[in-house]
Amino acid sequence: MLLLSLPTLSSLAASTPGAVPVRDPILIFGLAMLVFLTAPLVLQRYRLPGIVGIIVVGAAIGPNGAGLLERDETIVLLGEVGIVYLMFVAGLEINLSQFIAYKDRSVVFGLLSFVVPQAVGTLVGVAALDLSLGAASLFAAIFSSHTLLAYPIVSRLGIARVESVTATIGGTIVTDTLALLVLAVVVAAERGAIGPLFWLELTGKLALFFAGVWLLVPRLGRWFFRTVEQESYFEFLFVMVVLFAAASSAAAAGVEGIIGAFLAGLALNRLVPESGPLMNRIEFVGNALFIPFFLLSVGMLVDVRVLTAGLETVTIAVAFLALVTTTKYAAAWLTAERYGYTHDETMVMFGLSVGQAAAALAIVLIGFETGLLDEAMVNAVVVMILVVSVFSPAVVDRYGRALVSDRAEYDPATAPQRLMLAFPGPSDRTPNRQRLVDLAVAVREPEAAQPLYAATVARPDPGEPARRTEAEIAEIEASFAETEAYTAGAEVPIELETRIDDDVADGISRAAVENRITTLLVGWDGSPSPRRTFGTVIDRLLGRTSQQVLVARLSQPLNTTDEIVAVLPPGIDRNEGFYGTVRTLAHLADGIDASIRAVAVGRTADRYERLFELVDPDVPVTVDGADGWPGARDRLRTVGETDLAVLVSARRGATGWHSELETLPADLAQTIDGNVVVMYPSGDGRGDDRQFLRFD
Repeated sequence: MLLLSLPTLSSLAASTPGAVPVRDPILIFGLAMLVFLTAPLVLQRYRLPGIVGIIVVGAAIGPNGAGLLERDETIVLLGEVGIVYLMFVAGLEINLSQFIAYKDRSVVFGLLSFVVPQAVGTLVGVAALDLSLGAASLFAAIFSSHTLLAYPIVSRLGIARVESVTATIGGTIVTDTLALLVLAVVVAAERGAIGPLFWLELTGKLALFFAGVWLLVPRLGRWFFRTVEQESYFEFLFVMVVLFAAASSAAAAGVEGIIGAFLAGLALNRLVPESGPLMNRIEFVGNALFIPFFLLSVGMLVDVRVLTAGLETVTIAVAFLALVTTTKYAAAWLTAERYGYTHDETMVMFGLSVGQAAAALAIVLIGFETGLLDEAMVNAVVVMILVVSVFSPAVVDRYGRALVSDRAEYDPATAPQRLMLAFPGPSDRTPNRQRLVDLAVAVREPEAAQPLYAATVARPDPGEPARRTEAEIAEIEASFAETEAYTAGAEVPIELETRIDDDVADGISRAAVENRITTLLVGWDGSPSPRRTFGTVIDRLLGRTSQQVLVARLSQPLNTTDEIVAVLPPGIDRNEGFYGTVRTLAHLADGIDASIRAVAVGRTADRYERLFELVDPDVPVTVDGADGWPGARDRLRTVGETDLAVLVSARRGATGWHSELETLPADLAQTIDGNVVVMYPSGDGRGDDRQFLRFD
């Protein structure tokens, strides 16, 4: 159906002053947008991955097909930007805490995904294809690397943070770096430039590059996000500057720009929340523009006619396909056997790593320029790219969907999570409103498919009730408009509600009941209040609700958080809502990509470690015991500006309550420069012996 429209497009182009191929830049861009729009939609009707459609149409309308478009400098430029952007997004979307905790899996898979194809390919090149050792090494390096062609599918399915997928994405940097190093070494040897000075220069450049990006970018990012308070296009431009600076630096260090882009994504990972407006903008621009141009560029390389050019090209192409599929599957299977991954996870790993494009093209083209590889080898690589460009996304799509189903089956959530932002008054009376929204987005469970709720209460004035109340409601609506625009940037729906009530706490508590809210989030300025924990309104709200409540003093951007330091009072594990609070804490850590360091007051660490193992998502947690409250306060004094202090508290008289909890929140807010959140479990606070036994 899609291909039938090609003659029409060709006729349209022929009727323009530029004829065929199209040379008018505006028309070229318009045709590209048309392909990006229609190709995925048509393919999805046949349950095929949409990205395959862009590649196929690129082949059909490119210089080796209908000749509608040339693969000129513009297409090549945008294609290179696309693959660099793709690797950058992959680095951003990795669960960095999980990546670091399970870095051995990434290293093991990366090494296997390189060593197995490289060893087998070199042997086949020497023994079967009669290549020299250098040419055979390049032949093997072509498919020992891999390109994450199917990553957009992983991102769309929401499985980028699955451990096995994280290992595969993380292994990409190992695999591609080693493959490109083979290229550098073989070319240097061919030119007679290899020697001690070569190795010293290469090692020094790479070490300087990796250390520079990993140490400099996070510090520069924290400074920028603290300095630039407004949420605007400046933040997007900042990450783009970092991306292309890192990619250019990688090229200067002797490796491909995709390595620098991936490392830049990892370095900025914790500063760009997965569900925030900035990440939404990055993904939008990539998915709508840059990444499709990369796929179109790959498709335009394909020339089906080379299959009829001679037996040599077909033979080499078949060898490429046989070797890339068997060796990449072997690497995925060996990794899965070592770490106990399921068949679905194994196939997703295989599907991701079998994709070929950027690195393979770079290796074969440079090998051709140096005379080590011939034209038949170049054509065979193009055929291989065409086949795996269709095969790789199809495998990931099929088994990725099965992986999503498997994960959903074991989801412990029994009721949909509903979050409400409680704004006691207009924006001038609600501290850190935008950061409170960031907190809600971080703890929100996307799988619950629920909007955010926001409630504000206007109090009538006895003297001039109508005029004063209307003015206050107008002020509330203006502040709500800003909140709604901000959440729209993160593609998070929000429902806004304004109440008129003499008692603010009553108004918010009734709104929570009527909307079946499970978690309330309230902003706090951190000021001490005589004879009260937070102040009249928040204290009364705690007394009149049974939902989980998060009271937050947010003085720093949440995306600059390095670690969450959580204090667990003695006996809080017997509180009936404690399990839900631990899940919220885990979602918060996952949302801002931070690890958790818990301090258990009067309890042994292993008890809470077992509890954290029960919750999903899986986040890095260490638990230390403290003999009493003085010991806990000593630990809290080590909390830095880039840490988030979380006090798991309890309502007065509830299980886990202690008089120390009356004054500790204000003390924390006065002594800690970083953010402070006090979490109150849901329920009436009674102990639950069944839960207690379960956690034991």
